[in-house]
Amino acid sequence: MRIDATTRALVTGASRGIGRAVAEAVAARGAAVGLLARSERELDTMAAELGPRAVALPADVGDRDQVHGAVERFVAVAGGLDLVVANAGIAHYGPFLGQDVELVERMTRVNWLGTVYTVDAALGHLIDRAHGHIVIVSSGAGLRAFPWAAGYGGTKAAQRGFAEALRHELSGSGVSVTTVFPGEIATALHDHEKASMPDWYHGGDAAAGVDRLAAAILRGVERDRRAVHHPPIVRLLGLNGLAPRATDAILRRLRGGTAAPRHD
Repeated sequence: MRIDATTRALVTGASRGIGRAVAEAVAARGAAVGLLARSERELDTMAAELGPRAVALPADVGDRDQVHGAVERFVAVAGGLDLVVANAGIAHYGPFLGQDVELVERMTRVNWLGTVYTVDAALGHLIDRAHGHIVIVSSGAGLRAFPWAAGYGGTKAAQRGFAEALRHELSGSGVSVTTVFPGEIATALHDHEKASMPDWYHGGDAAAGVDRLAAAILRGVERDRRAVHHPPIVRLLGLNGLAPRATDAILRRLRGGTAAPRHD
């Protein structure tokens, strides 16, 4: 599909980070864009900045009824739906032994179930027109999870598996799916836990720019790519499915021993 002034797009997690950058990039093409996130004030401000075709949709992505209602409101206002970006996500790092399981449940509700609720609410509208595209923002951790991020990696792997199967399920329907695997991106995702991040995490000045990721996502949609890896080196993590020991060795060289403490 082509993203232009005829496109009606909905983005979750739209108020910050990757979601905001994608929403801004889509709006810059003249598209109508639905902005779904929890903060009504931030969304109202953002919608005013993006122009009259931006629609604020305050909702909790972890609440199925709220997501369904937000999608229906956008479809009514915009006159339809063409592109859905399931991006909303949170992260809580730390060794699983001793981590509050409530944090894992929270990530599951937002990262994994939020994706399911978003696709469930939107897919019927796309199928009815036999046209559209779904973007699911997973993570490099969905290809190879890291120590001290077991819960987070689990939610991202769930997204990857869901997106891979769904792309095939929708074959011939006119609706396609692209999975996005970001590496370390310059966002506020870890602002609440900067002091306790594991040694293998670099972030900071080493993080990739969010605007370049947004541009890569739009190119991926228009070219109907199976996956977008950004920065491109994230693709190496996919080797884990074929050669886990070799992947561990590469990660130890790039990120240090804490990225792969075991050698078996």
